Amino acid sequence: MTPRKKLKGLVAATITPMTPDGKINLPVIRQYVDYLVNEQNVKNVFVNGTTGEGLSLSIQERKQLAEEWMCQGKDKLDHVIIHVGALNLPECQELARHAAAIGAGGIAVIAPFFFKPTNKDELVAFLQKVASEAPEVPFYYYHIPPLTGVKIRVEELLDGIKAQIPTFQGVKFSDTDLLDLAQCINKNETGEFEFLYGVDEQLLGALAVGANGAVGSTYNYLGRQTNLMLQAFAKPDFALAQQYQFLTGEFLNFVIKLGFGVAQTKAVMTFVSGIPMGPPRLPLVDASSEFIVKAKAKLDSIVWPNAN
Repeated sequence: MTPRKKLKGLVAATITPMTPDGKINLPVIRQYVDYLVNEQNVKNVFVNGTTGEGLSLSIQERKQLAEEWMCQGKDKLDHVIIHVGALNLPECQELARHAAAIGAGGIAVIAPFFFKPTNKDELVAFLQKVASEAPEVPFYYYHIPPLTGVKIRVEELLDGIKAQIPTFQGVKFSDTDLLDLAQCINKNETGEFEFLYGVDEQLLGALAVGANGAVGSTYNYLGRQTNLMLQAFAKPDFALAQQYQFLTGEFLNFVIKLGFGVAQTKAVMTFVSGIPMGPPRLPLVDASSEFIVKAKAKLDSIVWPNAN
């Protein structure tokens, strides 16, 4: 068995393309993969997560998407991580088994957020029951307390987790608590775990405390620029890295004030890539034409630095 390539750098949180009548538009995923690889230099994807409206899709739709990303990404993508989290354990387990069967490079699970785990032991017990259904597949905890309301610190979660979840590989850390992230990385002395940061506008701060990489929606359309930021940080040319982070932040700050979510991300990806991402699924509603005009003008106005 060939050793697994370490996951680092950028991971695009994939959008789920939909037809105007709200069905999954599978045929465009081939074009989507080529766009990420060739235009954005992004070779890792996180499928069926928040950006992909995973919790708004049926189990069958999630399986179809996972299969299509695996099929179209073969020999093109380095890692395909499938989010298999759901509100009930049997569905999570079914999706985990499916991801393992199609050869996914990893699975990730969000904390259940209607009936919530209230402490570390409850959360780990749930995660363990999912991970055990895919015993050969690297497992990631998807930490996103702003959406789940589950605020159990990851630092606390890590203690002894490998004994309970042998496939535990790391965390998609989508929270602004850099103290928690830094404590996790400080504990990870052997470097066995991967910490992938999920708040795009704060990535540079996460890199400074030792994040391995990032999972985010902006890497669908700003992957090339963010890769240049990673290169600048690695040199190190912190002034150049800051420029890239500030410009990404300038765009996001602008669109957040207009109202920025999954629907608006779909609209931005459509006008940047030319690939029709379609509308979101209710209860989300399509981005307004006013948003599209303003967001496009703002993005076009940004002058990115020339990296040497």
